[in-house]
Amino acid sequence: MSTNRLSKEKSPYLLEHQHNPVDWYPWGTEAFEKARREQKPIFLSVGYSTCHWCHVMARESFENQQVAGLLNDHFVSIKVDREERPDVDRVYMAFVQATTGSGGWPMSVFLTPDRVPFYGGSYFPPQDRPGQVGFASLLQRIAQAWKDDRPNIVAQGREMLDALREATVETARPGVKLDPELMDGAYQQIARNFDPQMGGFSPAPKFPYPAPLQFLLRFQALSPQSAEAVHAREMVLLTLDKMAAGGIHDFLGGGFHRYSVDHFWHVPHFEKMLYDQAQLASIYLDAFQITGERFYSEVARGTLEYVRRDLAAPGGGFYCAQDADSPLPENPGKLGEGAFYIWSQAEIESALPPDDAAIFCRFYGVQTGGNAPAGSDPMGEFTGKNIFIGRESLDEFARQMGRSAGEIAESLSRSRGILFERRSKRPKPHLDDKIVTAWNGLMLSAFARAAQVLDDPAYLECAETTAVFLNEQLWHDGVLWRSYREGVSQIPAFAADYAFLIQGLLDLYEAGADIRWLQWATELQQSLDVQFYDAGEGGYWQSKREGEAQLLRMKEDYDGAEPSPNSVAALNALRLGHMLDEPGLIGRGEATLRAFSNLLHRAPMAMPQMLVALDFALNPPKRIVFAGTFEETHPLRKELHAHYIPRKIVLFADGGPGQRWLAHRFALADTASFASKPAAQAADGGSPHSVFRAKHDETAGAAYLCEKSACRPPVRTVADFHDLLF
Repeated sequence: MSTNRLSKEKSPYLLEHQHNPVDWYPWGTEAFEKARREQKPIFLSVGYSTCHWCHVMARESFENQQVAGLLNDHFVSIKVDREERPDVDRVYMAFVQATTGSGGWPMSVFLTPDRVPFYGGSYFPPQDRPGQVGFASLLQRIAQAWKDDRPNIVAQGREMLDALREATVETARPGVKLDPELMDGAYQQIARNFDPQMGGFSPAPKFPYPAPLQFLLRFQALSPQSAEAVHAREMVLLTLDKMAAGGIHDFLGGGFHRYSVDHFWHVPHFEKMLYDQAQLASIYLDAFQITGERFYSEVARGTLEYVRRDLAAPGGGFYCAQDADSPLPENPGKLGEGAFYIWSQAEIESALPPDDAAIFCRFYGVQTGGNAPAGSDPMGEFTGKNIFIGRESLDEFARQMGRSAGEIAESLSRSRGILFERRSKRPKPHLDDKIVTAWNGLMLSAFARAAQVLDDPAYLECAETTAVFLNEQLWHDGVLWRSYREGVSQIPAFAADYAFLIQGLLDLYEAGADIRWLQWATELQQSLDVQFYDAGEGGYWQSKREGEAQLLRMKEDYDGAEPSPNSVAALNALRLGHMLDEPGLIGRGEATLRAFSNLLHRAPMAMPQMLVALDFALNPPKRIVFAGTFEETHPLRKELHAHYIPRKIVLFADGGPGQRWLAHRFALADTASFASKPAAQAADGGSPHSVFRAKHDETAGAAYLCEKSACRPPVRTVADFHDLLF
């Protein structure tokens, strides 16, 4: 079987196309030089390994000899994995969205030899359809236009690029203030977009959009008894309830699929992405802290267990994703979307005892002819199959069945276990086994928070193993790399990799008290600031200054499926600045907020995660210092993490290297508060710095609440600590 240049790549997505008859090139100088030398336009195809429609276009067009002939004769064809090169993806996606009003993957863009885009779209069918040009026809038209009207195409492309460059420059508006009114305005806009029946913030398709949920939880914590706060909580909890009851949630194996194609969270696109699992697990943990309802902790545990079971790499770290498509159990030579997850009623009844089967089928909406709603299965892949969905509460269902809730819960649990074991024997979905630094940073945060909220050291161990892997494999001589697969990639890290990893390390330090993670976070922050920070306007560029010439150097300004690195970096800088008493870091965080102030005023829902950072800036955090060993402070830490207290930082005066390192940094800071009280008086309160100079036997097993430059007297009992916090 013949291969093309993609056979030498590490990306699973690129390797999937190594046997295409298309003469693919990876993104790089070889392809650019060929296009310039032969004066051919570039066809750029961007996608990712677990993308359903990417697979469809590959089968229909890129494996087709006629289409390959057109591409090879008239174009230089480049294939890009968006997960490896988010910088390339972001630039050309901005062009496609600006010129077509929408975007998605696979992304198909035509460029001049100088990489200037002049035409683009997403998926194209192989042949012409009513209202949609076929891919083969499109190639012929563009090839002819390039031959007949090249100067005009080049000129128009540059005009569009100039317009795009101007449109993507976000600067602060003079006189705009960063104040609480921004939070109120964002709440009002989010509330207007909320779906009061099914939760979420859009009609079909419905995405699990974590950033507005994070913001709403911060907003409700400002004044928990107000009507606005109650409504904010209701919006979050309804969304989480509906998602957890929908087909987007994997009831058997845990975790969430990418999004729902319908209004009811019922029929998903079945890929499972690491970044979704990380953010959603964290949101459900927040909901558990706020409500105390075990249901939310169970959803979070199920999600984390899915990640540990199916996405964990043997040496540490987590893989990117599992595919939407998988081999059909009855015909492994053919792929079908969701084939691993869907069931006929007969399959369920053959696997379960009759009574359990009846309860399971009724509770999860199983129907003899399949339960996919009309219009949500255009390819007919779910005919006669069922996607589990919960339509009513356990208590209501038990009442209808004339059974106790406990009896029904036991039956459902028993059935899920049996069906999970049977499902595990099916051909599994393809696994994209890249380890992406940014997404592992998000996962670090989720496991660190789970260790705190659920008081489970197994989650802490999981996070630490991943942090060690990232440090040893993706951080070399002060350089962070984007990804790892059969060795480290040769793609330097982007701002998101630094920002998400720093966040994960700060959360890991607060969860486990190991000073090396705070130290590494500090190093990474310095590197991020040197390479990516815009000292003139504030904010962080997506990519480094050096390297190949870039058409556009952009700052991410949208909190989408992943948060913007600027949103996360702003909060990181504020957190680190307050942890280490570094005004420069606090100033950098505030400058990043100001850089996006115009957008925050104009369209706050575009960056709700940035508003989380704004909340932290407007409401200085509580600084909680635990004095004593990790074990000695366990009861106090458990009490802290039983509550949703978003505006806080945690430090440890553990009598060991962590305390010495912090004391040294505070000494270097040489602030007035450092000398405000001698070390011997630390047990009576004093400054935050004096706590770190005290001897261990004077402070063991205590907690301090420090605000600004003063600490309250230490407490040692859970009851006293609770009173101190609230």
